[in-house]
Amino acid sequence: MTQSPLPGGEAVLIGLVVLAVVAFEGTWAVVCHIDTMAHEGAHAIISSLSGRGVQSIKIKPNGEGETKPDRGGGAPSTVAIGVVGYVGPSAFGLGAAKLIQSGHILSTFWVALLLLAILLLAARWSFAFVTVPLAGALAFLIAKFAPTHTQVIAAYATAWLLLLSGVRTIIQHGLDAKDAGILRSATGIPKLLWSLLWLAGSVAAVAVGGTMLVMGA
Repeated sequence: MTQSPLPGGEAVLIGLVVLAVVAFEGTWAVVCHIDTMAHEGAHAIISSLSGRGVQSIKIKPNGEGETKPDRGGGAPSTVAIGVVGYVGPSAFGLGAAKLIQSGHILSTFWVALLLLAILLLAARWSFAFVTVPLAGALAFLIAKFAPTHTQVIAAYATAWLLLLSGVRTIIQHGLDAKDAGILRSATGIPKLLWSLLWLAGSVAAVAVGGTMLVMGA
C-alpha cells in the first residue's frame, strides 16, 4: 500500500516549521536526540560493516553521544567510521525523503523502528535507554494508530528534521567535533577540512532531499 505525497506548498510549510524547531534552543534541546541517534547509528553501521563490530553506544542527557568500535581494524576502517557520523542524519533524511517520494510513506516508521531496535541492542547503560525506546514508541504509535494524513505529515517532519538537524549540528560543533580530531590523528588532514566536507555534504543533502519532498513523485 502506498500513500500520496503532499502538495509542494504543504511540504515547504512543514519544512519551515521544522526549521524553526531546529533553530530554537528550547526545542532543539529535545529534538537533538534524534540527530544523535542517527549520528551514532551511522557510526555503528559502518563499524559493523567493516567487520569491527560495536563495543558500546552511549547517549547523554544533553544529547551528546559516543560509539566505541571493537578493537582492531586499520586506518581505513577508522576513517570510514569517523567520517560517516556527521553525515549520518543527512543520509537517513535522504532515505526517508526517497521513501516519501516513492509513495512508501508509512514504511519510514517501520524502517525507523527496525533501526532503533538495532541501536538499542548495541547501547550500553546510558540515556539511550530513555530516548531510543521513546522514539521507537512514538514511531510505532504513529504507524499503527494515527490517521493516514497524520502519518504523512509526521513522515515529512521526520525527513526534514534529519536533513536540517545534520546541518545545525555540524555548524554548532565546528572545530570542536570529536570525530574531526580522531580523523586528524588518523590522516593528518586538518579538522577544518573535515568540518567543511561534512557541511558541504549536509547542505547538499538538504537540497536534494528537500527537492524530493517538495516536488513529490
